[in-house]
Amino acid sequence: MTFAHDAVVLAAGGSRRLGQAKQLLTRDGETLVHRCARLAVETTARRRLVIVGGYAEEVIAAVRDLPVEILRNDDWEAGIAGSLRLAAAALADAPRPCLLLTCDQPALDATHLRALRDGFIDRGCAATRHGDAGGVPAWVPADLLAQAMSLQGDRGLRGLLAARGPRHIALLDAPELTHDIDTPDDLPLARQRGWIDERDVPAG
Repeated sequence: MTFAHDAVVLAAGGSRRLGQAKQLLTRDGETLVHRCARLAVETTARRRLVIVGGYAEEVIAAVRDLPVEILRNDDWEAGIAGSLRLAAAALADAPRPCLLLTCDQPALDATHLRALRDGFIDRGCAATRHGDAGGVPAWVPADLLAQAMSLQGDRGLRGLLAARGPRHIALLDAPELTHDIDTPDDLPLARQRGWIDERDVPAG
């Protein structure tokens, strides 16, 4: 079953703790931001936004071949809330359910997105379990995305998702998605499991 929706790839971070652009790490020769944006496109989303900030020109170049819209978050250093507000504002004129993704979860694949879609169809909202809370990737209704306009600083969607209540949100159990890339210490396990290339090579 398919339904009209949009997709947003949050790719504006500066990767300070990692020391290099996590968006440009590669899996099978494909940058993580390209992989994430490609998976978003493959869901047949009506609009496909990629929010850029840190390393903006390099990230834009990495997704240039994909049918996506680029939005620049000039205030990206203030935290993820700015990117969410930017996405919510851009999509406000034609509210639809929205798939929200980040490009620092190298294990992400299409099966996760299909499971989240199914959870959304069942409950009206779906997110990935991170401990006791829900987080990205997430498939959220338009009204929840609109509430992101109130977020500030480094506050993401977890509070808004938690407010839905367990009966109104499907949580996807995918422990591999809790392994994100924040510091150099996160890279060895990701490489061991084939989620990150041993050597980063530019994607064509």
